[in-house]
Amino acid sequence: MKAGIVGLPNVGKSTLFNCLSNAKAQSANFPFCTIEPNIGVVNVPDPRLKQLEALVVPERVVPATVDIVDIAGLVKGASKGEGLGNQFLGNIRETDAILHVLRCFDNDNIVHVDGSVDPIRDKETIDIELQLKDLETVEKRLEKVARAAKIGNKEAQNEKAVLDQVRECLLQGKSVRAFKLSEEERYSFIAPLQLITDKPVLYVCNVDEASASSSNPHVDRVKEIVAAENAQVLVLAVALEADIAELESFEERQLFLEDVGLDEPGAAKLIRKAYELLKLETYFTAGKKEVRAWTISAGSSAPQAAGVIHTDFEKGFIRAEVIAFDDYIALGSEQKVKEAGKMRVEGKEYIVKDGDVMHFRFNV
Repeated sequence: MKAGIVGLPNVGKSTLFNCLSNAKAQSANFPFCTIEPNIGVVNVPDPRLKQLEALVVPERVVPATVDIVDIAGLVKGASKGEGLGNQFLGNIRETDAILHVLRCFDNDNIVHVDGSVDPIRDKETIDIELQLKDLETVEKRLEKVARAAKIGNKEAQNEKAVLDQVRECLLQGKSVRAFKLSEEERYSFIAPLQLITDKPVLYVCNVDEASASSSNPHVDRVKEIVAAENAQVLVLAVALEADIAELESFEERQLFLEDVGLDEPGAAKLIRKAYELLKLETYFTAGKKEVRAWTISAGSSAPQAAGVIHTDFEKGFIRAEVIAFDDYIALGSEQKVKEAGKMRVEGKEYIVKDGDVMHFRFNV
């Protein structure tokens, strides 16, 4: 599961990527600094891991991770191949969620590809290109479906009716994620097309340091315009995050954060938001050798969760021994949880809850 960082050239995408992944992608004050997408495997900050570590005292701790992709900047005409358009759109289609960076700060020393700072215009530039690409995809599919619908294929007729509505939505300059469809329609007719504007999106407003703990008029306009869209907004001072990332010790970072009025790095909030955006959850295994966070899709069954550790665990699944995270912390150890009768034995139908501490029994 990957979240892609997108935006116009020179809005702070690569600097943000460096803060998140410490991968040191090239970052400079000119358009198209990033050409090939950079991929970073980013640890997901989770205070629950620290709590389990304090109780279990394991040999090592392994956090959950999420893949973040830094994608080349987009320009007008990308859907027709302008700039790095085709490459950009191909890269973004391969991601599962979008982190859309908008420049929401004024600084004459940092060039803007359109000559002035206007996050709403910037958002529309990218939206239009993505919508045009999706329109092309939908119309190609409609050509095939229309032929089958004409000769009475009921399934094709249903698909055509949905795609006609989606096409109209795109022609009106709206993204597919904002269009109301039933789960069945979205799963059957839209998901196979991998439409870019159907992907969940988080708008990242890149602000100056003074706006990091509050807001500014640029951010207020963004929040207003995305209110009708199925999307979230996060305010982040990317240059400030870069300074925080350069500090080596935890104590130095905490002092820096206190000075600028923040309780934690914005990058940590962004990583968690990306995790949520991808509809991911975490369960834990806890033992003396290792305390580990495992990533699953929300709604995963116990066997599916076991399969994340090893496919044999899923194939030979017998049962799961489950402890609610709060019970583990409140009682202080697995043994005390057992003595209190709080460890549950769950079967194949059990849907794993975020934060469950689990052991699996299997036989292959």
